[in-house]
Amino acid sequence: MYKRRSLLAVATVSAVLCTAGFMPSVSHADSGGDGEWEGSYAETHDLTAEDVKNINALNRRALAAGQPGNSAAELPPSASALFRAPAAADDRVTPPAEPLNRMPDAYRAYGGRATTVVNNYIRKWQQVYSQRGGNQQQMTEEQREQLSYGCVGVTWVNSGPYPTNKLAFAFFDENKYKNDLENSRPQPNETQAEFEGRIAKGSFDEGKGFKRAREVASIMNKALDNAHDEGTYIDHLKTELVNKNDALLYEDSRSNFYSALRNTPSFKERDGGNYDPSKMKAVVYSKHFWSGQDQRGSSDKRKYGDPDAFRPDQGTGLVDMSRDRNIPRSPAKAGESWVNFDYGWFGAQAEADADKTIWTHANHYHAPNGGMGPMNVYESKFRNWSAGYADFDRGTYVITFIPKSWNTAPAEVKQGWQ
Repeated sequence: MYKRRSLLAVATVSAVLCTAGFMPSVSHADSGGDGEWEGSYAETHDLTAEDVKNINALNRRALAAGQPGNSAAELPPSASALFRAPAAADDRVTPPAEPLNRMPDAYRAYGGRATTVVNNYIRKWQQVYSQRGGNQQQMTEEQREQLSYGCVGVTWVNSGPYPTNKLAFAFFDENKYKNDLENSRPQPNETQAEFEGRIAKGSFDEGKGFKRAREVASIMNKALDNAHDEGTYIDHLKTELVNKNDALLYEDSRSNFYSALRNTPSFKERDGGNYDPSKMKAVVYSKHFWSGQDQRGSSDKRKYGDPDAFRPDQGTGLVDMSRDRNIPRSPAKAGESWVNFDYGWFGAQAEADADKTIWTHANHYHAPNGGMGPMNVYESKFRNWSAGYADFDRGTYVITFIPKSWNTAPAEVKQGWQ
């Protein structure tokens, strides 16, 4: 057991650590974007502002793994110090190895979410997702190190490299945004900046953003079939885009869209794609984050959101993530503390109904000997995952590639373990 610490005296410590095991009272669709979500991870799980500070420090350092020339896939476990928070604050622990033949225990299920401890997730991963070329694998020390980072660790261990989020999609309803700005007014005691940020947040539709990412992943997967070199893949891709009359056809040849495959480390690995596109498949994950990250811009935008930031291209749905630096929302009141991001792993599920899809994420990094305690892993239905919290006002759905010989992204995902 770990010692629980009391919250700071201020009552508004709001932190959603990787969208932890708490279901907000309303979904985006139900709320229409009005008001903040009820409840917070800190209030529910006795987290302090110091906990949030430590998590954000660790997450900021982890961003280095996604920078050019510093790919996590190319770094040995000893390089993990690069991503560590200051020694005094870093109580993250790599979970121990689990026997390959040990079966998982049942998850705890409630409100569209199934929950388990990280050690039990490792057991399930080894039974269900570990295969490489048809052979079941024990999760390696390096993979367990990656997993220990929490929500981003789940996506990291299943996708291969630390997520770079370069091929991100979202949906923004421009007409709704303009109409709501013109025909509604700030709520009582709401500033103009709060009003504009709220209206912008409510104009994003995560269901449609997810749908767009799945459409593009499907196009890419058709292009990958029977393409044994990158040139053939690009030709196939353009043909599919022409057939679909898709605006991505007109992306620059040097854009992230056309270069995504060649920039995937596992595409180049001998036991991965080995430069053969037909051995790869496009998969999807999600990132929730805060829009007001410009440290030289308006302080109000850092507190209440930047209506113009991280909007998708209206034709392609692509979001320019180049200015995403994992910077959390700035506090507007004394005692407020916000987490910088949240990741959810989807993979390549064939389930057509978005509400029935399963998203794997976590609460926070693994600290069994610290105040936060052990990492929990969640398997959530889409409405639960996409509901969002006040820490985040943007939700993107990102495409990356993994080898087909991996089964971290199967067509069917069963929630929990029975």
